[in-house]
Amino acid sequence: MSSSKPIIIIGAGMAGLACATWLHRAGRPVVVLEAADAVGGRVRTDVTADGFRLDRGFQVLLTNYPEARRIFDYGALNLKAFRSGAVIRLADGSDTTLQNPLQRPTAAFSALTSAIGSLPDKLRILSLVRHVLKHTPEELLARPATDTLSFLRRYGWSEQMINNFFRPFFGGVFLDRRLTTASNFFEFVFQQFVTGEAAIPTLGMQQLPEQLAARLPAGAVHLNSPVAGIDGTRVRLTSGQVLEGAAVVLATDGLAGLRLLAGRSGNADESLASQAGSFPTAARITTCTYFATPGGHSPGRNDKLLRLNATPGALAHNVSFPADVSGAYAPAGRALVSVSTHGERSLSEAELTAGVHEELVAWFGPAARQWQHLRSYRIPAALPLYLAGQPARQPLKLTEDLYRCGDWAAYPSLNAALATGREVAEALLRS
Repeated sequence: MSSSKPIIIIGAGMAGLACATWLHRAGRPVVVLEAADAVGGRVRTDVTADGFRLDRGFQVLLTNYPEARRIFDYGALNLKAFRSGAVIRLADGSDTTLQNPLQRPTAAFSALTSAIGSLPDKLRILSLVRHVLKHTPEELLARPATDTLSFLRRYGWSEQMINNFFRPFFGGVFLDRRLTTASNFFEFVFQQFVTGEAAIPTLGMQQLPEQLAARLPAGAVHLNSPVAGIDGTRVRLTSGQVLEGAAVVLATDGLAGLRLLAGRSGNADESLASQAGSFPTAARITTCTYFATPGGHSPGRNDKLLRLNATPGALAHNVSFPADVSGAYAPAGRALVSVSTHGERSLSEAELTAGVHEELVAWFGPAARQWQHLRSYRIPAALPLYLAGQPARQPLKLTEDLYRCGDWAAYPSLNAALATGREVAEALLRS
């Protein structure tokens, strides 16, 4: 492969930026094409006129992700961690708190006596902790899988424990309250929560892609540059400009990747046709609704715990208070409320916002009526579907000069996006 021409990467999300970072470190020229006005893909942070930082969807960095530890400078990100555990709203309207007894030994008694399940249920959590700590992340992802709900029932947890803890907590992680997500991914994620922290960069999640983009040469990332089509190693932009590369990397979601391949010149390529399964397009949907409080008193009491709703049929599935974790998320004297609703809803934005607001009043009291709606983000492709039987890696090499990366080619997480980006870079460097 010619080293004088750049490797063209389509997409400046986490996978594309990771791929570009590893290639640049090895001395290979890269060009990253991004259709949007900033890097990050799904990992974006907006700053309002009055100084609120709004991540596009509730997102955290699990600090023990192997790929994140490999590529990010955590010190420069100035990470701020949530406390391990959650306040869970039960179906009867009462709240109970579960804190991780491994990370907070003084909370062990509270964890064992909380109302979310029986003592045997809590002891099974410790059993699962011991199990996941015996394996590497790669080993857990390679394990035979069923759906998560079946795994939990076979493990012996009560329906009370499943409904009051696993559905609201891991249903929020997976955007899947039915827990149809593959159980090997559940085991991997469970391990990450046991061994690391859930954190956010001080200035918002977009600091992650911005840190990677800042390491690339000036001019390597081209924003507002949507791609119209691919012809071999030639990439045509919608502007009409044509770029020639040594190879092309699709760092897009599954649907965008399929669209680009559909327009590829000479699309009778059998090797490409056989790789159609590398572009899964089914996705989980979420809506993130932000409110601001009129005063500095946080309804989260600055405890840095996530609020989970175990009430069946609720719109507000989980609630967080980001400015309690990082004060930079809200201007002085204000608090920020982030509410996540998972799945498709036959409601307009105004109807969903009003319904969520009413639930918050019932949850946090009449003062919530004064909370100001800031913005709502409906994210139709928040996470790719990952069901039992799916491989933890789709093929990343499509032809001799065409590759792909992203969590859409693996499992739904930041770790997978970063890992596939690195693996494609390594494959290109070997070719």
